[in-house]
This record gives sequence, C-alpha cells and structure tokens, in this order.
Amino acid sequence: MDHATRDPVTGRMTTGHEWNGIEELDTPIPRVVLFFLVTTTLFAIGYWLLMPAWPLGWTYTKGLLGIDQREVVARQVRDAAAERASWTSRIADASFAEIAADPALMRHVRDTGRTLFSDNCAVCHGTEGKGGPGFPNLAADSWLWGGSPEAIAETIRVGINDTAKETRVSQMMAFGRDGLLQREEVLAVVAYVRSLSGQTLSTPDQARLPAGKEVFDANCVACHGPDGKGLHDLGAPDLTDAHWIYGGDLNAIFNSVQNGRVGHMPSWEGRLSPTEIKLLALYVGTLPGAGR
Repeated sequence: MDHATRDPVTGRMTTGHEWNGIEELDTPIPRVVLFFLVTTTLFAIGYWLLMPAWPLGWTYTKGLLGIDQREVVARQVRDAAAERASWTSRIADASFAEIAADPALMRHVRDTGRTLFSDNCAVCHGTEGKGGPGFPNLAADSWLWGGSPEAIAETIRVGINDTAKETRVSQMMAFGRDGLLQREEVLAVVAYVRSLSGQTLSTPDQARLPAGKEVFDANCVACHGPDGKGLHDLGAPDLTDAHWIYGGDLNAIFNSVQNGRVGHMPSWEGRLSPTEIKLLALYVGTLPGAGR
C-alpha cells in the first residue's frame, strides 16, 4: 500500500506513488494555469452569447449583437463595386486623351491595368511587357500596328491572325523555302537588312549590299517601306531599329526570310469588356519605354 511522505528537498507531500525509487510530488496546479482556464472559459461563454455560434439544424444562433459576417462581406463587396463603378464609368465615357490628362484616372489605369496585364498578357509579353522570341516588346516604342491608345485597343479587341471576323492579318512569305528567291538572293537581302539597323558586316556581306538592296526594293518595300521602317497598316515591323521579334542576328534574319513568319494574338473581345480593353491599352502606354 502506498504511503504519502514529505519530500525532504521541497517540503511538499508526495502522493505515495513510487516507481523505481522515484516518488511523485503532490504539486498543485499553478495559479496562472487556473487563471487562463477560467478566462478562456468565460470568453467562450461570452462569444457564444454575443456572436453567431451554435448550429441548430437548418439555422443557427444569431447572437445578442446580431452580427452577420456574410452580410458584412456582402456589404463590403457592394461598396467596392460602387466605388469601382464611380471611376470605370468615367473611363468608359471619356476619350483616351481626356483620361491621359486626368491624374486621378491614370492612377486607376496603372493599378487596375497592371492586374489585367498580369492576368491576360504577361504569359506572352512578360510581366514588364518586354516580350520574348516571337512576342513583341511592348515597352520598346516599336509598334507593328501603331502605338496610339486607339490602335493598341483595336489590336487587343480583334487580335492578329485570329479567327475573329475583324482580326488584323499579317504574314511574311517564305521567300527561300517557296522558291521566290534563290539562296544567294536570300543571303544578299539578309546582309542589306542587317545594314539597315547598323550591324557590323563581314567583307563578303558588304559585297552583297548592292544586290541586297535590289532584292529588297523588288520584294520587301511593299510591306516594310522604301526606308525599311515598316508600315503600321500592314503590321510590318521596323527593320532599322534594334528591336526584333524573332531575333536580329544573321541566323535569325536568314530564317525569317527563308521560312517566313506568321504571328498570332487572340482576340480579346468578349473575354474582356470594352472598358477593360481601354484600360489595358492605356496601361501598355505607361510601360517604361513605351513612348507615352
């Protein structure tokens, strides 16, 4: 039978239980533990009484304060929608120039446009709009179809080489693959195109420049213009700057002339509202280096 004894070190009584010479002290629960136990119990009871808490089958206890979190969230959503409508309606009704001249509206364009761009455009053009192989750099002020807000909005709306009825259509022919130019003619016009953007040419390529200009004038001027700066009406890129969609080195340009190019951008009409398209067009113009 266990017998309680007094512990000589602490002076407390033991419980009388002993295991392998180790006796268990009869230590009381610390007061701080009792304090927090009582406090949390009172808090729980108070919460149950004041707030919605207990399910009752098809309903629940409403609480003495009558607080409904679902209604709180619904009210916050309504307030946010009303606040958003106060400026989206102004953007929908105003011209691009009027919006650009209004600092308050442009703050909304930058904030909301950044989200729209990240959700819909960044997968191809990158989060900063700098593009990549096959996707134009929107921050370079080098536009295929024009860089005005109106032109950008129209491109977003109808897309490029898409199935939409009004889509923009543009394609570069495969001059080498389809036999329109001989290999030496392709090499000559590639050398000439590289010279337009100020690239350093090898001695053989420099010798090809006169022939390259003749090939260019006969085959490329219709789209890229006599000076190589491109035509927005046809979506033909500027060949005189340093911004290349598919790369501007010798191999990339040769591949473009030899095999042709055809890009694609989906039409966003129907997936984005007219106001969202307007916001995106304005936001693209605010990208660093976009020229506006």
